[in-house]
Amino acid sequence: MLPSPPPLLGESPAFLAALAHISRVAPLERPVLIIGERGTGKELAAARLHYLSRRWDRPFVKVNCAALPESLLDSELFGHEAGAFTGAIRRQTGRVEQADTGTLFLDEIATASPAVQEKLLRAVEYGEIERVGGRTLTVDVRVVGATNADLPALAEAGKFRADLLDRLAFDVVTLPPLRARREDIPLLAEHFAMGMVRELERPLFPGFTPQTLDQLLGHGWPGNVRELRNAVERSVAASDPDGPVEEITLDPFASAWRPAAPQPAKPAPPNPAEAPPPPTPSGNFDEQVRTFESGLLKTALERHRFNQRQTAQALGLGYHQLRGLLKKHGLIGNG
Repeated sequence: MLPSPPPLLGESPAFLAALAHISRVAPLERPVLIIGERGTGKELAAARLHYLSRRWDRPFVKVNCAALPESLLDSELFGHEAGAFTGAIRRQTGRVEQADTGTLFLDEIATASPAVQEKLLRAVEYGEIERVGGRTLTVDVRVVGATNADLPALAEAGKFRADLLDRLAFDVVTLPPLRARREDIPLLAEHFAMGMVRELERPLFPGFTPQTLDQLLGHGWPGNVRELRNAVERSVAASDPDGPVEEITLDPFASAWRPAAPQPAKPAPPNPAEAPPPPTPSGNFDEQVRTFESGLLKTALERHRFNQRQTAQALGLGYHQLRGLLKKHGLIGNG
């Protein structure tokens, strides 16, 4: 039985245009770049490219370039010979070699290091690879790259090889985000809901309420089809099996416990060396005022090392005004 291209569901003009682009470029023996936001189905599009090509019955090998550090990605892609480095106890065939005569899908290709990019360029340009610690091999591989990054901008900034970009961008398929194909949301939502109903072994899917459909259509879906699938499946699983889905749980953390927000720090108590002690409640009002005034003068004098001009300036008083207060409280002589 011949394998079928993976399903890509939608009826919107933007989505159908992307499908038509994939079908047009699939038979060509050239590299292709797939551009799209996270969750738009780049891996499904790459698989469709492969199964609609002349290589449909050959290997379709996938590598996520962002999942491995540079040294491991190099070995994963191109393989290594036994003893090539510490821990390499036997020969390993790389993913490029495994994809020989087939298609190699490089997801998140923008994250590949310059050294890996250089080796990829040679594989794309000349069909040559070299295992770590080994000899040069010849392969026949169609490379399909995918990213949500702006590769031309990265190339201009020197963060992605311009010559590799030139080779990979023989054709560029752009997948529209879900917000650009809102008419597909009910179709996709029902497809994901039916899948969850079958998984839960329920007899039927009662559908969505009109309010729920409005909620689906009104959301921005920054995570695109992947986010829609998660939201629909969790909502169907939590719903009454005998009634339509009445609410879509968009944020699974909404009802989860979260640590309390840190409280603002309380202001530090005043430094007793910078302010006079408050008047004691004992005695009459005039005595408390004199006590407070005297303490304020003493503190200011000490802070300014008994320099009367600086003390007067700090208290907003004239020099002679300050001296009068100091005499009043017996802090200087009357001479």
